[in-house]
Formats: sequence, C-alpha cells, structure tokens
Amino acid sequence: MNNLTIAIPLKRFLLIEQCPTEWMNLNLYLFRDETVVFYVGQSQFAFARVWEHLLNGFKGQYSIAGRFIWANWPVSMKFSIELLSSQSQQFDIVGNDLSVAERALIQQWTPCFNVSLNSRPTPLPQAYLPPNANLRCGRSLNKLIHEAERAVQMDDNWALVRELEQTK
Repeated sequence: MNNLTIAIPLKRFLLIEQCPTEWMNLNLYLFRDETVVFYVGQSQFAFARVWEHLLNGFKGQYSIAGRFIWANWPVSMKFSIELLSSQSQQFDIVGNDLSVAERALIQQWTPCFNVSLNSRPTPLPQAYLPPNANLRCGRSLNKLIHEAERAVQMDDNWALVRELEQTK
C-alpha cells in the first residue's frame, strides 16, 4: 500500500530534475488550481508523464494539459501538480486498479479537459485562456525554469519575513 500523496505548486515541480525515490510508484496525476481540476491522468511513472505533458505542450506537440499550462503562463506557476498511487487506501474500494482509480478521480473532480469517462466536464474558468490560445511564455524552457526559480525564491523570502514578524 502506498498512501503517499504529493501536492506541489507547478513552479516548484519545474525545479525538480530527478524524481525523488519515494515518488517512483505514484501512478496518477492531476493538474489543478485551488478550486478546479483541469486534467487527470494515469501512467506507470506519473512524474515522468507530467514532464511529458509539459514538454509536449511547450514544443508544439499536442498535450492539452501542457498547452494549457504554457498558454496561461505565468499565472499557471501557481497551479498544483498532484501525484497519487492507485495502491493507496482511498482506491481499495475499486480494487486498486489503475484505470478504475483514474476513472474514479475523473468522476469525482469532473476535470475540464478529460472528455472521455466524463459526462459533465467542468467549464474552464473565464480567468484562463484555453489550450488553443497562443502561448504566453518564451520558447526557452531554461528561461521558464529560471522564472519559476525566482518565483519560488520570492515565496520563500516572504515566508521568512512573515516568520520573523511573528517572532517579534
């Protein structure tokens, strides 16, 4: 049983070059913001599959999730990536079957971009551009990762300032 669930902002995910060992068996993933799930997927190695979506969306190869991320850059830096395991206790009820677990997540969250297995996809919030919009980011992945790194650094600095103020 693997009850590990990872929820990480996209800007922090982009800074992880190698998959942490404890994440290797996670085989379900979600792209989301605070209130809406955009996409749910499955893969034997979810970390690598999320990277495939990001790279394919960036390179112009079609990944609806990847295109959506880059079309909404830099706002999308605040989106979350969630990684889960179909072997976790929450999926015992479906026999821990990967495809059935994915279907259960799609039914639970009704993601915007999952059209199969989803009779009522959530409408894309008006605040976001659709995946077919022009990309709002540069064409250099290294530059985007550097932007994410700066955003993480700013978040960490603000957290430190708040912590210092609370200790006064």
